[in-house]
Amino acid sequence: MFKKFGIILITTLTLTGNVSAGTDGELLLKKNEPSKVKDCFEGLNRATFGFNQALDGIIFKPVASVYKKLPSPLKNGVSNSLENLSNLVTIPNNLLQGNFTQAGVNTGRLLINSTVGVLGLFDVATALGMTEYEKEDYGQSLAKAGVGPGCYVVLPVIGPSTARDAVASVANFIGGDAWYNVTVRNDTHHFTDIDYYSSKVTGGIDFRAKNYDSIENLKENSIDFYASVKSLYLQDRQQKIANTKMITDTQNDGDWEEIENN
Repeated sequence: MFKKFGIILITTLTLTGNVSAGTDGELLLKKNEPSKVKDCFEGLNRATFGFNQALDGIIFKPVASVYKKLPSPLKNGVSNSLENLSNLVTIPNNLLQGNFTQAGVNTGRLLINSTVGVLGLFDVATALGMTEYEKEDYGQSLAKAGVGPGCYVVLPVIGPSTARDAVASVANFIGGDAWYNVTVRNDTHHFTDIDYYSSKVTGGIDFRAKNYDSIENLKENSIDFYASVKSLYLQDRQQKIANTKMITDTQNDGDWEEIENN
């Protein structure tokens, strides 16, 4: 109960802050132009960014450097399992966006990889020739519905986001994520909240390891690392909304992926 209240409180304050940020913030909620996203709370965002960088240096970077050295089959299995779990959020958003074919294919992938693929450790669906679609989330669904990003925000631990996406992520905690439902919301004999939060931490480490060199190169070559990350994130986010993969005008970002709000 307290966890859910805390999440709702943070995202509500984020939206309220965005609306009270002035005319720019209000107008941006009606647009979907990431190039015009305002950094309404830059001072606070930079402070939070600094905190996240310190946390990365203490925890995620050292762990990721060890994780990188694990055997590839083991790392691939972890990545496949996390990707399989993400379908539990992708499928309802496929439906919300009217992409019924994608929803059907992703449901088939989830069923096959969860069973024949041993809880998603093996990507049997791809081996069988099933199409692999981009991940979707509730922020993307709001964007497809015409809701603009609002102000750029940096969330503690989670990282870069926008007002729209921060608020949309609440859907994961009120029934929109089946994995959250069976682990945290419901007391089952098979899964606990430890399983959910462990999967999120593992996902963060997996992301950091995959993008280890890209992040370090970006940090080394950036005059303003904060500004570079913001630009890269907003471009990547828009391309995910548009379902395009290529990211342009960034440094050494070939493997960069958005950190999950879901």
